[in-house]
Amino acid sequence: MSNLIAVLLFCMRVSVETSVARHTGDRKEQQDRVAILTHPSHPGTLLVALADGMGGYSGGAMAAEQTILAAQQNLEAFSPATEQPGQLLSAVVRDAHSAIRLSRFTSEQDPHSTIVAFMLYRGGAYWAHCGDSRLYHFRNRRTMLRTRDHSLVGELQRRGKLTAQEALQHPQRNVLVSCLGGDRTPLVEQGSCDKVTAGDHFLLCSDGLWGFFSDEELADTLASLSASEAAQRLLELARKRSQGNGDNISLAIVKFVAAKD
Repeated sequence: MSNLIAVLLFCMRVSVETSVARHTGDRKEQQDRVAILTHPSHPGTLLVALADGMGGYSGGAMAAEQTILAAQQNLEAFSPATEQPGQLLSAVVRDAHSAIRLSRFTSEQDPHSTIVAFMLYRGGAYWAHCGDSRLYHFRNRRTMLRTRDHSLVGELQRRGKLTAQEALQHPQRNVLVSCLGGDRTPLVEQGSCDKVTAGDHFLLCSDGLWGFFSDEELADTLASLSASEAAQRLLELARKRSQGNGDNISLAIVKFVAAKD
């Protein structure tokens, strides 16, 4: 599934292409969720949220749904006169975490979820994440940023005990050290880019996608194709490379391109 919308950054001749795509992979259920949300009364304010749910049959899907709902509700309540983007992103994570924890007492599942969220506001980009769903920031074909995975193998990599290739094959590669819905307060990292311009591209994705690509290949794909074409291309390649053992896949692309006259 993919869609394409475009908005104009105010005071800048830059247009925004967005696209989302999902695939169940070779799993029985799709437990990823992704949404592109616009503010009801502030044009140019955009929130993209992606969640990879975990927790047994339907439990993960429920957790991911609650994460997207928290994003939608907080964006609708966002007031630029009294709030900053970082406050909104913190509220999304806090509310999603609380909602998922409460659902543990009303269901037989043990739901958890990752989150990665991206906000476009007044020409700047802001993001937050928890877990191993990633955000990439590319400038043309250069990788500017890739979020850190809050996972066991991510920690081992940062300590120099695992290579990137070893991490992909590690038997505990899916073990997270932080996520939404757990007993501990989620570890949340935030970042920002004060001013985006043509050539800035952002990719949000679950581990069902990023495990099959290098940073360079992702950057090249986003730079050379439209948002919708890039989303479809990455989805097709991930399915092919998974060789019948693929996880749920979800991704969202936000591309900033020169506006046409």
